[in-house]
This record gives sequence, structure tokens and C-alpha cells, in this order.
Amino acid sequence: MKVTTTRLTHNVLSGPRDEGEPVLFVHGNVSSAAFWRDTLAALPEPYRALAVDLRGFGDSDPAPVDATRGLRDFSDDLIALVEAMELGPVHLVGWSMGGGVITQLLRDRPGLVRSLTLVNPVSPYGYGGTEGADGVLTHADGTGSGAGAVNPDFLDRLAKGDLSEEAPTSPRSVFRSSYVAKPVADEDFYVAAMLTTKVGEDHYPGDAATSEAWPGVRPGTRGVLNAMAPNHFRVDDLHTIDPRPPILWIRGADDVIVSDTSLFDLAHLGVLGVVPGSPGTQAQPMVTQTRAALERYGHYREAVLAECGHSPHLEHPEEFRRLLVEHLQSRR
Repeated sequence: MKVTTTRLTHNVLSGPRDEGEPVLFVHGNVSSAAFWRDTLAALPEPYRALAVDLRGFGDSDPAPVDATRGLRDFSDDLIALVEAMELGPVHLVGWSMGGGVITQLLRDRPGLVRSLTLVNPVSPYGYGGTEGADGVLTHADGTGSGAGAVNPDFLDRLAKGDLSEEAPTSPRSVFRSSYVAKPVADEDFYVAAMLTTKVGEDHYPGDAATSEAWPGVRPGTRGVLNAMAPNHFRVDDLHTIDPRPPILWIRGADDVIVSDTSLFDLAHLGVLGVVPGSPGTQAQPMVTQTRAALERYGHYREAVLAECGHSPHLEHPEEFRRLLVEHLQSRR
């Protein structure tokens, strides 16, 4: 269904019930609400399952992203959606970038949140360009992160709607190697959902900028990857909010996207010698950073799924739903 708010028109997928406690699912980068299809269908009573396409993804409006606001364009969109649909306080579930979006919403409007579930979330210090558990910026301008970090061949194939498996940089190959740690059913469906991503300087990945420091790229001011850059997005003060609803953190043990040794982190690729010329900058410890922030928050549980990559809801759907429902029930 289409829902028009004060900010834009969203495409929203719904589960089998139109009533009940609302649970709003938020997808990650280069994906859409379609990634929650099976979770929506299987969520039991008394919950009302909804999944939203973020701006520039799926069938929602391709509104531009002001990266200088971090992920607030997305989180403010969700606040407007919850208000337009008169959902009241909601349970929020966010995967990958979506985890950062709902964390920002919690930071700004804690009274709107019944519970939070983070699924392989982006670090509270953004993606790339930081070191240590406390997210110290490697460079003040975020060098080492942002739109310039994306593989140009992947970007080209995404823009052209490439469905092939002929290259390791095709969306299908990236799904197989990075989104999941083992094959999943309906791969064609998920790859098609990836291809709904709006590509451009106002969307994914954003406007690229150069830096004199290694690795030669820094965040621009527009678009998705720049919105997750550490000089734009930082939510490490969750322990200061009130109220503090419970947080469930679910992650795959074999995730190569959000990891202390991420294969998408330019600093770690430099350590591996994949990106030449590294001055020895350490990898961003993304998982360690998330754990440190949640330990300060205090009211959380971490669940690690073995033989699982970046997408627990696709790779271990029954275990994922069990953990989620237990968490939702804890707030009843």
C-alpha cells in the first residue's frame, strides 16, 4: 500500500493482520522492504507486521538524501509515517543500515518506541573511517568512508539492472558472497529487490569526494553512503535517553559486511594489501563498537547465530523469528 506523509509517499508492505501491536521492519542498504516478505507473513498474533521502503528504495519516492544530517532523513521519514498511520508507539526492527535508521529514531523520539531489534546493524559510529571501541575518527573529515568507497563496477551493474553472475561485482554475486553465508531460497526475488535501489549522487551511493590522505576518498554531502559516514552519523549516546526500551541485537557470526574485519572497510582492505599504500590504519571494529555502546545503554541482549552471514532473517528464519517474538513478548 502507498502511504503519503508530510515528507513523501512510502510504499509499505503488510502482514496478514490489520490490527495488533505494530511492528515496523526497516531494510538495509541496496535492498528493500521485500527482504522482510517471509518475516511479515510468519509473525504471529497479536502483532501487526509492516515493512517500509525507505526513500530511494523499492517503490517509495526517490527523495534526495541530505547526508550532512546522517541518517535523519530516513528516521524523520519513519516518524512521519508512524504519525500518518496513527500507529502509536511501535516495535522497530532494523537490518544493517536500517539498524542505524531506527537507532537514530530512538535517539530522537524514545517515547515512540516500544522495543528495538537490531539485525547486523551499522556501527553507532557509522561505516568506515574510525578506530577503536570508542569510534575515534581517523581523520576529522571522515576520510576512508563515504560514496567514494563503493566499487565502481558494482555501481555500474546495479544501475544497469544486471541480473547476471558473470562477475564477482554483479549484484547477484555480491548477494551470494556478502549478504548470506550459505544459499537461500528465492535468490532471484532478493536480487530483483536489490535492483530497485535508486542510483545517483542524491541517492546511492552519493557524491564522491577526494582526500589527500590515504585511501584518497572522503564523504560528500549527499546520498546514502555519505549519510553513514562517521563525520555525519554518530549515535553513541543512547544511554542518555529516557525512556530506554529494551534492545535485542541479532547478528550472524560470519558477517563480512558488518564486522571487526569487514571486507567492505577500506582500512581493513589496506591491512590485507588489497588497497595499496596503507599507512597501517587499523580496521574499524564495528561489532566491538556496537557492543560498547549497548553496554553503556544497559538494557540489551546479544544473540549470535552460527553459520550465518549478514542476513539472519533469510538464513535462519525460524531462529530469527523465535528470538524476535520472545523480545516482543517481553514488552507485553
